[in-house]
Amino acid sequence: MKNIESREERKKRFKNLSSEERKILIRKKLKLQGLSEGSGVKEMDQSSYDNEEMIELILLTKCFKKNNFQ
Repeated sequence: MKNIESREERKKRFKNLSSEERKILIRKKLKLQGLSEGSGVKEMDQSSYDNEEMIELILLTKCFKKNNFQ
């Protein structure tokens, strides 16, 4: 039976890990999902994104988090 942690417990456990332990955990989760480090958008110049639009989207998502919209 799997131990079910609350969101706060997971955050606390993650923050208590060392940097190296966090890296190992993240790499393990990436591997389970069939991803590898740096496997984001391939062969695409990231500078083509509109920086202003990206900043607006980030600010918008922060509003959702504050209002608990999920």
